[in-house]
Amino acid sequence: MEGSELPYCTRRQGPLHARIPHIPHTPASHRPASRVTRRALIGTAGAVAAGAVVTPAVIAATGGSGDGDGDGAGKAGDAAPAGTTPQSFPKTRSAAATGEEAVRTAFPIGFVGVAWAGARHATGGGIRFTGADGDEAGATWTPLSGGGCSDSNGGRLLVAARQATGYELRAPQGATDLVSVALDTARGPRHEIPVPTDPTRVRGVEYLSRAAWGADESLRFLPDGSENTPTAFYAFQTLTVHHTVTPNDDPDPAATVRGIYEFHAITNDWGDIGYHFLIDEEGRIYEGRYSGEGGLPAHNEDGDLVTAFHVGGFNSGNLGIALLGDLTERPPTDAARASLTRLVRTAFRLHGRDPLADVTYVNPVNGVEKDVAEISGHRDWLETDCPGEVMYAELAALREAVASQR
Repeated sequence: MEGSELPYCTRRQGPLHARIPHIPHTPASHRPASRVTRRALIGTAGAVAAGAVVTPAVIAATGGSGDGDGDGAGKAGDAAPAGTTPQSFPKTRSAAATGEEAVRTAFPIGFVGVAWAGARHATGGGIRFTGADGDEAGATWTPLSGGGCSDSNGGRLLVAARQATGYELRAPQGATDLVSVALDTARGPRHEIPVPTDPTRVRGVEYLSRAAWGADESLRFLPDGSENTPTAFYAFQTLTVHHTVTPNDDPDPAATVRGIYEFHAITNDWGDIGYHFLIDEEGRIYEGRYSGEGGLPAHNEDGDLVTAFHVGGFNSGNLGIALLGDLTERPPTDAARASLTRLVRTAFRLHGRDPLADVTYVNPVNGVEKDVAEISGHRDWLETDCPGEVMYAELAALREAVASQR
């Protein structure tokens, strides 16, 4: 947490979090205001169902072998709340491991999340996949680098696995506490979630609610039923742009969002997805961090911003928007750029801020200050390549575009 708030820790008590070494981080603010449901669309959440079958190299698995329905998101035959329609989504299957031992899973791997402490840069680190689409067994090593996010004590990366059946890791030089998780967010057993029948909008800008992209709300909860990171709200101060460093030309962006959610909520132990909103290449906007039943997405009824987990140490009052894909060498699509502009303009109109201004951000939790532009990139806060070289160069044009139609 930030400053005087609770430190980062592995609070979950199941085998995954009891046995994976902790990776220090400074996620969002943490206070006891907690809401269990959002807009009457989410059922009571329970613990994540265990069950993916893996080899002994894997420490633990969560999210469904198909023989349990502990996601609390609604079961077939349940009556959907008024104004919603049941929709079917694949449960996320995951298998977590530590260290460099070879990992094999009983499901095709869509992504591998990798996290470590110590080394901020992934020099010498790598991953190679077994049985991935288009690859032969024992494929070449891919560096754990390139456009990703790092923090003051380690790194985190979500790597596309192309339906591999296993992988090996090499830890970056100087890294400690290497942790990985294999994820399948597209082919697991199906479960139903009540999704709003009508389009959801924030001040006229259409977005996909958490339910509409298949968020398993149980991931926010500990085995005892309490929220891992209860919501906290502070006045809006600034906005930060990110990219996710996931594959461009993504055929299933909702599955990618679910993968980011699982990686952030469980492996990073943040209790939720780190961003307030995400935008795919088709311009679809996805609701991120849970903010309760009332108010606009990412806000409470008073218009304050829910604290998320996108800029360690500077989260409270800082709205984070992530563009799906790797924008290191290529620009966002026209559709993504247009949606980003509309969404940022909406945020600045809502909060009455000047998109061309420079501000002194003051962390409301611990008083730490940082001079930034009102619309900044992740690298303006921390040592990271995010939001990618090309996207970062577009921020000046984004500020002008938002200001031109206020």
